[in-house]
Amino acid sequence: MDLFPLYNSLRVASISTFITFFTGICAAYYIARAPKAVKGALDCVLTLPMVLPPTVVGFFLLKTIGPYGPVGSAALKFWGVRMTMTWYSAIFATTIVTFPLMYRTVRGAFEAFDRTLLYSGQTLGLSGTFIFWRIMIPNCKQGILAGTVLAFARALGEFGATAMVTGYIPGRTATISTAVYQLWREGNDSLAYKWVGINLTISFLVMMTVNMLENRYDKPKGAARVQQADK
Repeated sequence: MDLFPLYNSLRVASISTFITFFTGICAAYYIARAPKAVKGALDCVLTLPMVLPPTVVGFFLLKTIGPYGPVGSAALKFWGVRMTMTWYSAIFATTIVTFPLMYRTVRGAFEAFDRTLLYSGQTLGLSGTFIFWRIMIPNCKQGILAGTVLAFARALGEFGATAMVTGYIPGRTATISTAVYQLWREGNDSLAYKWVGINLTISFLVMMTVNMLENRYDKPKGAARVQQADK
């Protein structure tokens, strides 16, 4: 059994999650502070890939980074880099598809953040950078971790956009999702079931991680409420 699809899926999912982790936090932080009208407009644009069919996202990507697209043709002409039908092409697709999950989850955490802590830090003369990294991020870490895990899981199982920009080349661009589809087309159900089982196992572990994170940070809050009730 060739394990390249598993390796490639984990590689692509890890890189795209790393990108969405920082871009999602950055976008959520600034948009959460934006005026209501601006926030609404930007929110619609940034979360659009979450409601669009993945094949539509893949179509727009092909028209952008394909060999005849504005970005793809420039990369091919000046640097000799082909941006489609390679393993790293999937990174573009999974980053766009998973970004809304990270952004919306983190933005919700930032909006629920107790602003009095922010104002208290400013009153004490703390810098904005210190407040963000030492006060805001620790208090919002549950949402940030949940968004990261969900983005990784979504990237791992992405198929539509990935298949359009990378295709299926064994040992080069194959992922778990594209391997299952190809094996089904070939009638190789026994091997397809194995990859389905691997994907189910990873997805189950991811959801268990999310639940553990929720329980971990909910228990102290519950204990605090009990103590207040006893008093």
